[in-house]
Amino acid sequence: MRILILEDEIPAYQKLVTYLTDYLKSEPEHDWARTIKDGKQFLEENSYDVILSDIQLLDGISFDLFDEVSLNTPIIFCSAHDEYLFKAFHTNGIAYILKPYTKKEFNGALEKYHSLFNKGDYGNLNTDVIVELKSALKEENTTYKKRFVIKKSKGIQLLNVSDISLIEASGDFCIATDKDGKRHTISQNLGSISKQLNPNKFFKINRSEIINIDYIVTIESHFKNRLLLTITGCKEKPMTSSSTTSEFRKWLEQ
Repeated sequence: MRILILEDEIPAYQKLVTYLTDYLKSEPEHDWARTIKDGKQFLEENSYDVILSDIQLLDGISFDLFDEVSLNTPIIFCSAHDEYLFKAFHTNGIAYILKPYTKKEFNGALEKYHSLFNKGDYGNLNTDVIVELKSALKEENTTYKKRFVIKKSKGIQLLNVSDISLIEASGDFCIATDKDGKRHTISQNLGSISKQLNPNKFFKINRSEIINIDYIVTIESHFKNRLLLTITGCKEKPMTSSSTTSEFRKWLEQ
C-alpha cells in the first residue's frame, strides 16, 4: 500500500504516520509533501493507492494541486476546518477526518477507503466537488467585521460583533443590542452593516432587524407564516417577515 501524505505541520504528519503504522501493523510506504510544488512532483512521478491530504499547505490549498494533476486515487482529507467544509465532504461522500481526530476516527476513514477500493468504486476526483470545497474555503477565510467603534458621552467604546444579539435599523443609524441587554448606536445604516457581518452567524429576518444565531433562545410559530424569536438581551421578540421565513429556516439548518 503506497501512500502520499500532504501535510504542512510536522506534528500532524508524525501523528498520521503513527496511526498508519498501528493500523497497517507495519511502517507505511509513503511520500510526504508540505507544499503544492512538492506534491505535484510526487504525483507526476509516482502512483499511489491513497492520498492523505490537509487543506492548507505551506504555499496554498491542496485543491489547487488537484486542479492541476489528473487523479485516479482516493483521497482522505485531514482538516482543521469546521462545519461548512465538514458538510461539503459528507454530502459528496469523500472521507475526511476533522482535526484533532482520534485513532478511531482515523481508522474509520481508512476502513471506508478499503471498502471503496475493494469494490473499485472510485475514479477521478469530481471537479464539481473541488469547486464547491474551494468556494467554501474562500468563504470561510473571508474577513468579516470583528468590532464596531461606538461613540459614547464618556469617550469611545469597542463593541465586539460576537457580543451583539440584535441589530435594529433606526433611520440612518442602527441600534445594536448586546447579550447583556445594553443598547449601542452604530453610525451606519442596516444595509451597510449587513454586508460586513458573517452570513453564517447573522441573518436579516425582516426589513429592519438582523439577529445573531448564537443568541436565539426560542423560535415560535406565528400567524401568516412568520416566526417569533426570543433573543438573549432583548425584551421584545423580533419576528421574521413572511418573505424571509423560508430562507431563515434553511439558514438555521446550515
